[in-house]
Amino acid sequence: LLTVSLSSHFLLGTNEENQSTWSDFRKKVRLLIPYIWPKGNVFLQLLVLFCLGLVGVERAINVFVPIYYKNIVNELTDGSSWHTLATTVCIYVLLKFLQGGGAGASGFVSNVRSFLWIKVQQFTDRVVQVRLFAHLHSLSLRWHLSRKTGDVLRSIDRGTSSINSLLSYIIFSIFPTIADIVISIIYFITNFNAWFGLIVFVCMTLYLTLTVIITEWRTKYRREMNQQDNNAKSKAVDSLLNFETVKYYNAENYEVGRFEDAILKYQVAEWKTQASLAFLNQTQNIIIGSGLLAGSLLCAYFVTEGKFQVGDYVLFGTYIIQLYTPLNWFGTYYRMIQKSFIDMESMFKLFEEEEEVKDEVNAGNLQYTQGKVEFENVYFSYTSGKEILQDVSFTVLPGQTVALVGPSGSGKSTIIRLLFRFYDVQGGCIRIDGQDISKVKQTSLRAHIGVVPQDTVLFNDTIQNNIRYGRISASDQEVEEAAIAADIHEKIMTFPDGYDTQVGERGLKLSGGEKQRVAIARTILKAPQLILLDEATSALDTQTERNIQASLTKVCANRTTIVVAHRLSTIIGADQILVINNGRIAERGQHEELILKGGLYADMWMKQQQAHDSDSSSDTESKDRRSEKLQPPSTSSGHHGH
Repeated sequence: LLTVSLSSHFLLGTNEENQSTWSDFRKKVRLLIPYIWPKGNVFLQLLVLFCLGLVGVERAINVFVPIYYKNIVNELTDGSSWHTLATTVCIYVLLKFLQGGGAGASGFVSNVRSFLWIKVQQFTDRVVQVRLFAHLHSLSLRWHLSRKTGDVLRSIDRGTSSINSLLSYIIFSIFPTIADIVISIIYFITNFNAWFGLIVFVCMTLYLTLTVIITEWRTKYRREMNQQDNNAKSKAVDSLLNFETVKYYNAENYEVGRFEDAILKYQVAEWKTQASLAFLNQTQNIIIGSGLLAGSLLCAYFVTEGKFQVGDYVLFGTYIIQLYTPLNWFGTYYRMIQKSFIDMESMFKLFEEEEEVKDEVNAGNLQYTQGKVEFENVYFSYTSGKEILQDVSFTVLPGQTVALVGPSGSGKSTIIRLLFRFYDVQGGCIRIDGQDISKVKQTSLRAHIGVVPQDTVLFNDTIQNNIRYGRISASDQEVEEAAIAADIHEKIMTFPDGYDTQVGERGLKLSGGEKQRVAIARTILKAPQLILLDEATSALDTQTERNIQASLTKVCANRTTIVVAHRLSTIIGADQILVINNGRIAERGQHEELILKGGLYADMWMKQQQAHDSDSSSDTESKDRRSEKLQPPSTSSGHHGH
C-alpha cells in the first residue's frame, strides 16, 4: 500500500482535483479502525479474529490444491496402487470443496467466513450511519442553512456503503491476494528453480504496478463522474422541492432541460470512466498471457529434458491459473477500494465539519429559577465586517413580556437565535438567571425555552405526531388539550382523518395559519418557562390572530416572553418595547411612552394605522361597488320607452 501511495503521489502530484485517493491514507484508516474493531462487544471481536483465522486457512488450502493435483497425475502415470490413488483423489476433492470451484465460486471456508462477517458488517453500517446522523444534528444552523440536501443524502448513502465494501475488499481480497503471490514465489523458488520464481515475480510486479498506475490515472474521471452525479441529483431534488415555484413560472421545460444537461455531462464523464476501464482490462490480459506462455514453455522444456515429471507441468499450470483468478479480480478490488475512498471523501468531509456552537468541557446544566434574561453589550455578525447587532443591552424581568420591533433585517430574529444559542455571541454576554448561556449545556438551555418560529416546518407525519413533538411522552389527551389551547382542535376534527391526517412534506397540505397553530400547540405542549415568539401570528388573518393572541396570552402568563412583532397592534400590552434599528436599540419603553416620544416607533405606528384605515376603507368601497352591481336598474328613465 505504501508503494501504491508513493506511485500515486509521483503520478498525480499535489493538485487538489487530481489528488491521489491514497493521500491521507493513514488518517482515513485511523477513522475506519473504530468501525472495524467492535469496541466493547466481545462476541463481535471474537468473530473478527475467527474470520481472519479462516483467511489464513484459505491461504494454506490454495497451496495444497495444486500439489495434490500434481500427485494424482504422477500416481496415474507411474502405476501407483488403487488405494493410494483413491486416498489422494479424496484429499484433493476435500481441499477443492473447502477452496471452492475456482473462477470466483466460493468454497466452504469462504462461505462460512462471509456468513460470520454479516454481523460485523451490520455493526459497522449501523455505527457509521448513527454517528454521522448525530454529527449532522450537532452542526450549527449556519451549516444547515447552506447545505444541499440532495448532495448530503447521496454522500451519506455512498459513504456508508463504501466503508463496508472497503473493509471487505482490503481484509478478504487485497491482503490475501498479495499473500498468495508471496507464497507462490517462495514455493516455486524452493520446489522448482529460481527461473520460475523470477517469471512469477516479474509478471506479478508488472501486473500490480500497471494496475495501480492506470487505476490512479482513471481516478479523476471517477471523481468527475461522482460530481456530475451529485449535480444531477441535486438539481432533481431542488426542482421537486420547489415544484410550486416551477409551476408559477411555467418553468417545467426549463427544469427538464437543466436536468437533461446535467445527465449529459454525467454521461460524458461516465464514458471516460468505462473506456479507461476497458483499456486497463486489456493491459492486464496481455501481462497474464505473457507470463503464462513463458512459464509453460519453460516447464514443458524441463519435462522433455526429463528434469520434471508431467505432474510438475500440471502443478505449474494449475497454480498459475489459480493465482490469476484472484489477480484478475485484483484490478477490480483495487478499483473498488479506490472508488470506496472517493465515495468516502465527501462523507469524511461531513465528519470534518466543525461544530460551531460547542458545549464547554465542564459545562453544567442551566439552573432555571425565575426567568430573568439579560443581554449585556452583545455584538454579533454572520459574516466578518458586517455587524448585525452592535452593543445591544436589555433586561427582561421574570414573567415580563418584551417586544422587539423594527424594520426588516434590523436584527430582531438574530436576538432570538442567539438566546436559543443557534450561534454564540462575538462580544458581550447573554445571561439567564445570572448564568452565562455559553457556559451551560445546550440541551439544558433549550429544555426551558419554547419557540414559535416565523416559518413553521412540519414533519411529513400526522398532525398528532407533529404536535406531540413538543413533548414526545405526551398522551393523546394532552395533545388534544394543547390543540384546543392553540385554537386548532375544531379545525382538525373537520378533517376526515382527524388527528391522523398526514400533513405532507414540510406541512404543505396545511394552510399557513394551520401550520402556525400546530407550532403554537407544540410549544404549549412543551410547557416551557421562557417563550420566544418570532412573528408567531404573521401568517394569520385578523380573526384567527385575535383568537391566537388570546391563547398566547394564557400561555405566556407568568412566563418570561420575548416577542418579535411586525404588527404593532399585537404588542400594545408588552411590559417593554425595544425598537431595533441597524443592529442597535434605538428606543425603549412602553407603548404610550413611545407614542408620546414621537420617534421611530410613533412613525411606524402611524404608518400601520394609515395602512389599516386605507385597507378598511377600500374594503368598504368594494362592498359598496358589489352592492351597486346587485341593485336593479333604476326606473326613473322611463321616458325612453315613449
